[in-house]
Amino acid sequence: MTVVSEIAARYPFTAVVGQDRLKLALILSAISPGIGGVLIRGEKGTAKSTIVRGLGPVAGGRVVELPIGATEDRVVGSLDLTGVLREGRADFTPGLLAQADGGVLYIDEVNLLADHLVDVLLDAAASGRVTIERDGVSHTQAAAFVLVGTMNPEEGELRPQLLDRFGLAVDVVAAHDVDERVEIISCRMEFDADPEAFAERHKAQEDELRTRIDDARAAVREVALPVAQLRRIAGICAHLGVDGLRGDIVVARAAAAHAAWRGAESIDGDDIAVAVELALPHRRRRDPFDDSGFTDEQLDDAMRAGDEAADSAEPEPDPDGDGPDDGGGARPESGADGDGPDLGDPAPDDATPDTPQQQPEQQTAPAGALFGTRSTGAPRRMRPLKVAGVGDGDPGRRSRARSTRGATTHAVDFTTGRPLHLFGTVLAAAGRTAGTTGTRVPGLTVVTDDLRGAQRVGREGNLVVFVVDLSGSMTARKRLAAVSELCVDLLRDSYTRRDRVAVVTARGSSAQVSVPPTRSVELAVRRLAQVRTGGRTPLAEGLQTATEVIDGAARREPARRPLLVVLTDGRATAGPDAPRRADAAAAGIARRGIASVVVDCEQGMIRLGMAHTLAARLGAQCLTLDELTPAALHRSGPHGPATAQVSRAS
Repeated sequence: MTVVSEIAARYPFTAVVGQDRLKLALILSAISPGIGGVLIRGEKGTAKSTIVRGLGPVAGGRVVELPIGATEDRVVGSLDLTGVLREGRADFTPGLLAQADGGVLYIDEVNLLADHLVDVLLDAAASGRVTIERDGVSHTQAAAFVLVGTMNPEEGELRPQLLDRFGLAVDVVAAHDVDERVEIISCRMEFDADPEAFAERHKAQEDELRTRIDDARAAVREVALPVAQLRRIAGICAHLGVDGLRGDIVVARAAAAHAAWRGAESIDGDDIAVAVELALPHRRRRDPFDDSGFTDEQLDDAMRAGDEAADSAEPEPDPDGDGPDDGGGARPESGADGDGPDLGDPAPDDATPDTPQQQPEQQTAPAGALFGTRSTGAPRRMRPLKVAGVGDGDPGRRSRARSTRGATTHAVDFTTGRPLHLFGTVLAAAGRTAGTTGTRVPGLTVVTDDLRGAQRVGREGNLVVFVVDLSGSMTARKRLAAVSELCVDLLRDSYTRRDRVAVVTARGSSAQVSVPPTRSVELAVRRLAQVRTGGRTPLAEGLQTATEVIDGAARREPARRPLLVVLTDGRATAGPDAPRRADAAAAGIARRGIASVVVDCEQGMIRLGMAHTLAARLGAQCLTLDELTPAALHRSGPHGPATAQVSRAS
């Protein structure tokens, strides 16, 4: 049996074919860890993990992987309770963050990381150390690391706070050139056949790269940052509307690292251009529906704005008394060349279709005209919709759930990874002592069997299934525009609450799953931009399809509780006996205890109230469009925000 060394088992960094931008981003982060690490976005099978794991040997540091399912104690460290009980010492067991000190902390599928672990990462990344506090005992340990994360955008986006912590971001795609794909396959087959021989063939290249990184790391502090170039960086960031100053600082550090990498003593425009492309695209996302990059034209506009800012710098005093010759050329007027498109403006909404008059069955929504547009101004804050009871789903921000973080409710059996309930432990020890001696004694000895864990209640993310009525009655009287905007706002709300979302659209004679369960609301909106509207209302089919989606998702994530949101005017007109079948479908959902909310989209002076009848069949709340707006939050009265009720046991 052949034993393969750990180094040989890693695919050599220099043997990776293509992905030059990604490799450069990782190298720059290794040269200057202050850049803040790299976020790698791309589809599966694009060598993201392979490249990161190969970085350690050439960058001179360890690569510590943080599993998605890791407990908080495993990440930050914990106190050794056995040592406390046996020897009275508060020994600290370091976690993954401390182990990554001075190296690389790698998180595969970082966008799926639980929120409470994201909070821990943010604290450690900002302070360079990790602090653990348990029952009055505090311990701090260094945790300065380069953060590298990989993610598939279709599985959902990152929280903005964590996204901003990544200094650089790179989008990767699979090679399309046939020769390059053949080379990738050949290299991988050779590595799988004999990893040690393959690693040996690339040893010289790996050593050369390691030496070059070490030299650049030693020289980067001496790289000059002229005032004109700093003005260029500031001008670019201001033109792109980058929030805060972290983007400016990261661009400066990345430009200096690139200059050191190429052996220069001062940064120039080319270094800044490379840094801008790597450090700023992900910082212009203010909304989950914003694009994560910018076009070549937008980049050119930003660079011209930077040139103007650099040219406007006051010249340094000339000892000979002669100022610099600007060639007599007039600078362009502000905005003549350098003002590019406003990246924060929403897409134009003049493509919204007119109210359908006749033949609604034939109406087709152009891409972006219905669900692709965004409301102007700040996103609306939606009235919170929650599943009643206490669940056990993944951490999120919607419904109450048992978790390792949050408010402590009571003591339970102690298990590894669960926080200690100190008072419950003392009570158990006191009860055991009294049961043994018959009387309570002043001294108290705690043994392992006395340990009690703390049950805490936090928040979970849910599966939110939207059933959207796109029949002809919904598109009349400009109702569709309001419903479309509400759908986008609800999807945005689900993004912030860490839900999975699915969308069922009902029109004509059938319903279809337009968006299967996903974490990516960006994907959901993109798919909804292609939907058709008009025709009759297959309400029963829409409800039945929604239950099928819920059942399928439950097989994959049984702990994630569903929330059904139906946007309709309540009319059921498709097929024979449509109202009765819709009532039967709604009653079936109610019997199963699925939390439901009906959003009544009926408008006008005369209202039939059919949505309220549907809500009664579902055992659900019925809210109007207006009741989901911020103004309605102040009218909610003593009962507080809307809560969808469930009948099943929690």
